[in-house]
Amino acid sequence: MDQDTPEEVLAEFKERRLGAWGLLQVTAGTGLAVYAMWAGVLMPGFRRVPLKLQVPYLPASRTQVRNVMALLKGRSGGIADLGSGDGRIVLEAYRKGFSPAVGYELNPWLVRLAHFHAWRAGHYGKVSYLQKDLWKVSLADCRNVTVFLAPSVLPLLQKKLLAELPEDAIVVAGRFPFPDWTPCKIEGEGVDRAWAYHIHAQRQADGPRELTEAGHVS
Repeated sequence: MDQDTPEEVLAEFKERRLGAWGLLQVTAGTGLAVYAMWAGVLMPGFRRVPLKLQVPYLPASRTQVRNVMALLKGRSGGIADLGSGDGRIVLEAYRKGFSPAVGYELNPWLVRLAHFHAWRAGHYGKVSYLQKDLWKVSLADCRNVTVFLAPSVLPLLQKKLLAELPEDAIVVAGRFPFPDWTPCKIEGEGVDRAWAYHIHAQRQADGPRELTEAGHVS
């Protein structure tokens, strides 16, 4: 990946002095400017969102992105990134041959940052970043889905994915696993770990689970 993380930018600040234009490029390219806007302007409105649906912006690391792509190896077709942030997952997926590559992000500043990253990489117009609420997006045609979301959101997202995704779909979660699903494959360690789930297998497991909870199975 060609995007730097905030930690790497801070290290760069220590190593060399940047002019005003250099500082602007670095902050725009890493999301620091967006984070500052988020903390200073958007967070008050963000607090009005129900607590369990709040997903603060935290960019994926190069290792996390690499692990996600490893779990999608051999797959083809389109891909949807739910809560796409600064767009780096979508951009890397496009580089790996996924098309259409679409990111859904509610934060308008992050959508703008994602377009900037696509333009800088020479792929502007080849990937899509849509300012939409992921809960209102139909996933009926999505065979490849990636998510980097907070643990509080994942139980609700499980239900949406099970209800809407096609039978041959695969879901890859980064940073946090789905609480009730069994992954078919895991890549990486620690905070960089990613989990892959076949939706067909989750539906098969979900049926007996619902019967057990209803008291029909001992």
